Order: sequence, then C-alpha cells, then structure tokens
Amino acid sequence: MGLFVAQLLTGLANAAALFLVASGLSLIFGVTRIVNFAHGSLYMLGAYVGITLMGVLPGVVGFWASIVLAGVAVGLIGVVIEICVLRPVYRAPELFQLVATFGVILVIQDLTLMVWGGEDMLGPRAPGLKSVVRILGEPVPQYDLALIGITPFILLGLWWLITKTRVGILVRAATQDREMVGALGVNQSWLFTGVFFLGSALAGLGGAIQLPKGGADLLMDFSIIAEVFVVVVIGGMGSIPGAFIAAVLISVLNVFGVAYVPQSTLVLMYIVMAVVLMIRPWGLLGREEKAGEHGQVGEPQRPIRPAGWIGRSFVLAVVAILALVPILGSTFAQVLITDILIFCLFATSLQFILSTGGLVSFGHAVFFGGGAYVSALLVTYFNTPMELAFALAPLGAGILAIGIGWFCIRLSGVYFAMLTLAFSQLVWSLVFQWGEVTGGDDGLVSIWPSKWLSGTTAYYYFTLAMGIGGILVLRHIMHSPFGYALRATRDSARQAEATGINVKQIQWMAFTLAGAFAGLAGGLFVFSKGSIFPDELSISTSFDALIVVFLGGVKTLSGGVVGAAFMEGAKDWLTRLEYWRLVLGLVIIAVVIIAPDGIVGSLRKLGERLGIVREEESMQ
Repeated sequence: MGLFVAQLLTGLANAAALFLVASGLSLIFGVTRIVNFAHGSLYMLGAYVGITLMGVLPGVVGFWASIVLAGVAVGLIGVVIEICVLRPVYRAPELFQLVATFGVILVIQDLTLMVWGGEDMLGPRAPGLKSVVRILGEPVPQYDLALIGITPFILLGLWWLITKTRVGILVRAATQDREMVGALGVNQSWLFTGVFFLGSALAGLGGAIQLPKGGADLLMDFSIIAEVFVVVVIGGMGSIPGAFIAAVLISVLNVFGVAYVPQSTLVLMYIVMAVVLMIRPWGLLGREEKAGEHGQVGEPQRPIRPAGWIGRSFVLAVVAILALVPILGSTFAQVLITDILIFCLFATSLQFILSTGGLVSFGHAVFFGGGAYVSALLVTYFNTPMELAFALAPLGAGILAIGIGWFCIRLSGVYFAMLTLAFSQLVWSLVFQWGEVTGGDDGLVSIWPSKWLSGTTAYYYFTLAMGIGGILVLRHIMHSPFGYALRATRDSARQAEATGINVKQIQWMAFTLAGAFAGLAGGLFVFSKGSIFPDELSISTSFDALIVVFLGGVKTLSGGVVGAAFMEGAKDWLTRLEYWRLVLGLVIIAVVIIAPDGIVGSLRKLGERLGIVREEESMQ
C-alpha cells in the first residue's frame, strides 16, 4: 500500500510541470487557434534561464524568484515570437502558422546550443526541500509534496483570471467568437499578444519548476511537446480544467506504467488519447470544432483547374532535365535527386488529403514507413523477389490506412490530426519493441533491389518513373469526379451530403489512397537505402511532410512537390554548416512571412500581377 501511495504522489508531482506547459498551450490555441509546436522550445528555455538565475540568486527566495523570473523572461520571448513571426501570417491559410513555429524550433535549438553549450545541466536541489518524508514507510521527496501543494493554487489562479477578470472575459469571448470580439472594438492583436505572453510564461514556469527533478538538456523540447499535445487534446483544446485533469491522468498512468507494464510506456498516453477521442471526439471538457476554427483561412480556395500549356511545358522541361542528370551529373547528384523524388511523392500523398480533402494528418509517416517495412519483411523472411515486394508496399500501406481511417474519419480538425498521430505512434512502438521480427532499433538491412536495378543510374530512372508517375496519377485523381466530390466534402460537408455525397465514405477512400501512395514512396525508399529503421515511422517524419506541404503552398496541387524539393535541397546544403538549424529556421520563417501563400501560391500571384500568366492558366 505504501508503494502504491508513493507512486501516486510521484505521478501527481510530475503533473505539475506538465499542467503548466499544457495550460499555456491550451490558452494560446483557444484564443489564437495557433497549433504552436514551438511550445516545447519555450519550456526548454524556461529550464535553461531558470538554472542560470538559480546560480546567481542564492537561498530559498532566490530559488523561487528564479522560477518566476524564468517564466517572465520566456513570456517576453514569446511576445517577440508572436509579434515578429506569427502576427504577419495570421491571415495565411489555416494551420500555416505551424510552419512558422517549426522554424522557431530550429532557431531556438541552435541559439540554446550557442549560449549554454551541448552538455546536459543538472538542476539544483530546492533549498529547504532537499530531504524525503516517509509515508506508509516509503520515501517521498519533499519537493514532490511541494509541487502537489502548489499545483491547485496555480489552477485556482488561472481559473480566477479567466472567469473573474475583464481580461479573462475577453479571452473566453475570443475562444467562442473572436470575430465578434473584434467587431466590438477589442484590439485583437494585443489580445493575442497578451495571451501568447501568458501561455509562454506558463511554459517557462513549467521548465524552471521541474529543474530539481530533471535538469536541462537540448532534447527536452521534443521530449515534452508530444506529451503536452496529448494532454491538451484529452482535456479539450482551450479548456484549462481539462488540461489539469488530463495532466494528472497521464502523469499518474505513466508512473504506474513504468512500474508494472514497462513495455507500454512508449504508447500508453496515445492509447488513452485514442480511447478518449473515440468516446468523446472533442476531449473530456472540450467543445465541437467549427469549420475554419483552427487558424485564419485567408482568401477562399480558388477552383482548381488542370494546368495550362505553360504549366505542362514547365513540367516537361523539368522531367527532361532530370532525365539528363545521369549523363551530365555526378553519382552524388543522382542519389540526392532520388531522395528528393521519393520525398516529393510522400509529400504529394499528404497534400492529396490535406489540400483536396481538408484532412490534416499528424501521423502520415505510418504509411510511408509501413510500406517500407512491408517490402523489407517480405524480402528478409520470405526471400520475396524485389519486384513483388515493391508492388505489395502500397497494398500493405493501403490496408493499414483502411484500418486507421475507419477510426479517424469520424473526427475533424485538430482532433482528427491527433488521432492519426496516436495510431502512428502505436505502430511505431510495435515496430520499435518487436525486435525479434522488425529488428527493433537496429532495423532491417540488406534490402537491395534486383540485379537489373542494382546500379545507381538504373535505380535513379526507376525512381524517376515511379515517383513522377505516382504524382501525376494523384493529380489526375484530383481532377476526376472523385476529386471534385472530395473537394465538396472539404468546402461544405453539409451541402455535399444534401447532394447525395457520402462524405465519410469519400474521405475514407481518399485517406486510403493517400496511404497507398505514401507506401509506394516507402517502397522506393527502402530499396534505395537498402535498410529501414523505426525512425521512418516517427513523429518527426510526419511533421517533415506536413511542413513541406505548407511551405510549398497548401492551396495548390504542386505545393508538396515544390516544398519537398526546396526543403531537401536546402537541408543538403545547410547541414554542412555548424549551426545549420539556425540558418534553416530563419530561411523557413522568412519564406513564411514573405510568401504567406507558400512558394507556389506566391509565385502564381506574382506571375498574374506581372501578366506572365493569366489566372485561368495558373498552375495549381
């Protein structure tokens, strides 16, 4: 009994920092509708700033003052990010701010490395709370008990601020109808800035307050951001009490999971999130999302027409140049372009459901990695010929998409996106932990193509044909009756149903198609590299595809291709620099601010303005 109570108290103490960070993210999303993936970076900054201040300010007063000052400092950094990076893109396509926050992550990572170095830093013990207390014979750190006592007061303070003050009334009004708040004369810009300050300060407080339990390191931003989003989604986006309940639930379950079912620790919170969302699609205390809530949508979508003669001529010219690369270029150029073509196909498969169907997936890498593992497992255990194993990659990924899509399609918006992430992590965990079959972290190796494709040039032409062919097939589907029906479900599901379109069935079919083509890209990938590892199923791979789609232009059909080519090419050049993340992050932020419609959308508008192309001939 004593051990059970001690573990329960440990979980409640761990919930303190998690609740602070999650409540800040929930506030920011509730008012601004920004999916802020840089929130974990603000948590990391809070830890580093706090540990620096604790080294300067001595004693009990200095320790707690350092935590508060770290929160204020990070809040001010959040204000700078909101004003300089996010405010210029509030009217960009919905969720486009996600690209900007990804750039912020890269910038903060390298700036933190430059200022504090790459070594992990241990947090100081809390003065006056360095010993343990025996509860039912089990030792419990005094600092854990202090955190358990502090957390309800933080929740009470946030509740008072939101419900009893004028600022809180405006915040609650903005979460319900921010356009009406603006119509009543409230300065939305400063309201957003104030909320961003508070949310960022809470993240900084969370990073500083956990120092005696964990310390600071350069990976803590990524280690917490997924957990924070899970907490916010389970609690309900925009709900502070919901974030508190979910933080306690997840923290306590994690502690008991480590103790009794250690194999579950990688996916336990995702299982909980999946179950909650299937029972309550908007979280425990959340509310149903309305169309267009998650981010300013910008100008209405243009009708998508087949490319005109300029667009077709440009594509033919690009294909001709690519066909000449083995003759004019080096072997390195062939390998690099092969990687770019594979990633372009993967990104286009995501663009298909995102741009045409309005379905934002945070777990699309499960189909890319799934297709790759289908081929690798067939070759490894059944000596399947490369041709058959490759052909079965999109089939296996498509079957996986059918199963995942059956659960996910019933949700919408951020909740749909997070449920796809949950299933993606479940598959990743299975691959990572089932080492006797999948190789676990060591992956599967020696997965090479057949002899007739073993040369670099032969496989380059094979990838060129399959990659461009797959992209063209997807574009053809977008212009087919099925594609028009899918766009109808995106623009107005209610009107689409009134015309006889089965909305969920169309979306499910599109989700399956996108998964199959991602699996095709995965099949190309595994035979080009000769190996496959669980990283290809990870969150970062999904986010890479999502970033390039928005970077290229979410409201265009070629945005995924252009964004993928731009990102992969930039990475290949920039990774030769010491602080390449800083430079790449600044480049991404600059592109987002200068070209809020994405690279393709902005070039299209520039061409129309200069009279180079007419609107009806713009390549979508």
